[in-house]
Amino acid sequence: MNALLALAPAEEEAPSQAEAAYRQLRDKLIMLEIRPGEPINDGQLAAELGFSRTPVREAIKRLEVDHLVISYPRRGTFATTVDFTELADVSEIRELLEPLAARRAAARASEGMRRELLKVADAIASIGPGAGESRELMRYDLMVHRLIYKAAANPHLEDTLIRYDNLATRIWCVVLDKVPSVTGHITEHVDLLKAVAAGDADKAGELALHHVTSFEETIRKVL
Repeated sequence: MNALLALAPAEEEAPSQAEAAYRQLRDKLIMLEIRPGEPINDGQLAAELGFSRTPVREAIKRLEVDHLVISYPRRGTFATTVDFTELADVSEIRELLEPLAARRAAARASEGMRRELLKVADAIASIGPGAGESRELMRYDLMVHRLIYKAAANPHLEDTLIRYDNLATRIWCVVLDKVPSVTGHITEHVDLLKAVAAGDADKAGELALHHVTSFEETIRKVL
């Protein structure tokens, strides 16, 4: 399991403490390691993550913009609840932008990035039924999406899609126990990654759209 996660591309430069705190807290919220409605204690989180309070507080401010935490006067800050009524709105945006990112990635990815895409595709293809916990498998989904967004070489598109993919993944994680298996959802990335790596923009766009629509259909079946 860790071998696949290790395939994620390295950052171009070491992130600042505030950026590192933001990324770690963001993913804890997405994967429900911090549960919806749970209070956010900056001192406790700083100690847990090994940062001072200042970068953690900066991270929390950014997470408010991402709609992952919410602050109330005199009450404190909490992880936002998951609102399933937002599913249609989130999906509508992703159905437009995910194919765009996949097509751009197919056209613009560097040779190094294309090799990275194929390496990840091969690793995912080796996943067998019952290969891991559903929540751990969903980390692969995050990794693949973020890799394609980066390959698209448009930082504004990348930032926007990361935000909406985070919200979609959080919805998925809430219903994981009701979904028979997420292995198929993860392994369908193989063809998408290969299409992007091969520069087949039309196929990449089609597969990206199918992935988003099938995600929404699966969620609606279990709600």
